[in-house]
Amino acid sequence: MLEHRTDPLLPRHAFLFRVVRYLTLAMLVIGVALGIGVVGYHSLGGLPWIDALVNASMILGGMGPVDPITSPAGKVFASFYALFSGLLFIGAASIVLAPFFHRVMHKLHLDDDDNDASGPQAAGRVNAAPLRRDAAKPNAPSH
Repeated sequence: MLEHRTDPLLPRHAFLFRVVRYLTLAMLVIGVALGIGVVGYHSLGGLPWIDALVNASMILGGMGPVDPITSPAGKVFASFYALFSGLLFIGAASIVLAPFFHRVMHKLHLDDDDNDASGPQAAGRVNAAPLRRDAAKPNAPSH
């Protein structure tokens, strides 16, 4: 789905298309979650459709409930929907930000690869093997 670190950086137009795809996915996930909330508040909370939509939207947006829920099943649904909405917000934000973080990390790795290409290994020199910790202390007792 995303390019490997050895691949070249994605052109800007392709990157913007990727951002739009990820935004669309996040909006789809939020829309499904909103639908779950509306149906749950209507069927379990006993709210009219428009009030169920308002409550689900407010919970999903992090603002809190608008209408009081009186039925026990509605209260259980409201509590689980609130927890679900909090996690969904983190997930949707991660989906939206993923292409940007990937691009930054990819750019940093490309810069790293450029620096490595001009290092001692590029000139044919091989690094010496690293010392073991106990090799640095010749008189260290063995356990």
